[in-house]
Amino acid sequence: MGEMESGLISVDRWKSGSQAYFLTHMHSDHTRGLSAVWSHAPLFCSRTTASLFPSRFPGFDLSLLRVVPLSPSWQSLSLRSPSSGSPVLLHFMAIDAHHCPGSVMFIFRGDFGCFLYTGDFRWECNDDADNEARTTLVAAINDFPVDILYLDNTYCNPIYTFPPRHLAANLIADIIISHPSHDIVIGVDSLGKEELLVHVSRILNIKIWVWPERLRTMHLLGFQDIFTTDTSLTRVRAVPRYSFSIQTLEGLNLMCPTIGIMPSGLPWLKRPFKGDDDDDDANLSGSLLTAATTCRKTTAQQRRQLLLQGAVHHFHDNMYSVHYSDHSCYEEIGEFIRLVKPKSMKGIVVSSSCYVDPLYYFGRICGVSQPPELLLLRPDTTTREQFRAVRIKSYSSKDETIVAKKEKLRKGDGHTSLKRNKKRRARIHVKSAKITEVDY
Repeated sequence: MGEMESGLISVDRWKSGSQAYFLTHMHSDHTRGLSAVWSHAPLFCSRTTASLFPSRFPGFDLSLLRVVPLSPSWQSLSLRSPSSGSPVLLHFMAIDAHHCPGSVMFIFRGDFGCFLYTGDFRWECNDDADNEARTTLVAAINDFPVDILYLDNTYCNPIYTFPPRHLAANLIADIIISHPSHDIVIGVDSLGKEELLVHVSRILNIKIWVWPERLRTMHLLGFQDIFTTDTSLTRVRAVPRYSFSIQTLEGLNLMCPTIGIMPSGLPWLKRPFKGDDDDDDANLSGSLLTAATTCRKTTAQQRRQLLLQGAVHHFHDNMYSVHYSDHSCYEEIGEFIRLVKPKSMKGIVVSSSCYVDPLYYFGRICGVSQPPELLLLRPDTTTREQFRAVRIKSYSSKDETIVAKKEKLRKGDGHTSLKRNKKRRARIHVKSAKITEVDY
């Protein structure tokens, strides 16, 4: 296995010095450094992502864009070695990442070997589109085994388990149906969760309110009749995630009964499962949480039922968190790694409050006998409660300091660490009333 020479390409990084740039999707944490005046070199992306450039970066030189088709065919690009000046032939392919509209994974191959960069991705493989991506990937890696996998490790931890998106969407619809006299606000980002909103619209046979900028994005994506900016036409509103807070909901409830729903793989507060008798979330009147209890269940069905019950958190009178995620959960990550069988891998989410190197859990698949150290806060083993943490994506200059402090805390006195962890969990319960606009 060789290494790709520095100065050839960059993926989701926008500093000068590369000969070609690749964008996996249009979320802001992957376009940081990209601007209307950026003009370093050709930029490769999917057709859908390219269509979003004029609205996201007005004035951007669109002649720099190179649309990469979603097909099993390899594309070729001629580059030059920065060190020797000799020609370098790069082959690449884009595969649907099923994260948000336009999101793709990139496979690169050449004399350096074969690299797979997932970007952010959800590996469900439960419909025709997912199976097409799987078929394309399998065919590519059968011919060219992956040397290095650059993996979306956002939820690379066994504590993160959540249902397929179509089931989570049904849970959200159930919550809305269970509150027929309430207005509903759903926290979303400026891109993503479109399938969820469309599903809710179809189940309830109503339009969904979105803010003006989001409506323009919806139109660009081909959704013409489902969404509106007229609040008088619907009781369901999709609002920017950064404006979604308990304080806002309390204010809305002074005018009209209102329920807030946050669809995310990241619960604002994780808590131990207490069973049907003690879990208020199991008492939703929606069909998914009630119908299954009236019939005999197999072991697999029981597991699915428990998963669905744990997917809804009613942690405030006016607010629900539902495990609807556009990232792969731990089980899906494991299935993906076992399929790819890379010789090595690296997590692309390295600035996190509980970063986990994917080699820690899955290194044996790559032949790593001694996994790296696990850099995260430990569970409270004395009470056997679930590990509680808030994962964030951060690219600030303070990242290394934060990681160092957490590592120092982890290695510190057990009693002191436990007290600090309990205080931290208490702060999470308060601070999680508002989430900033990062994609989960």
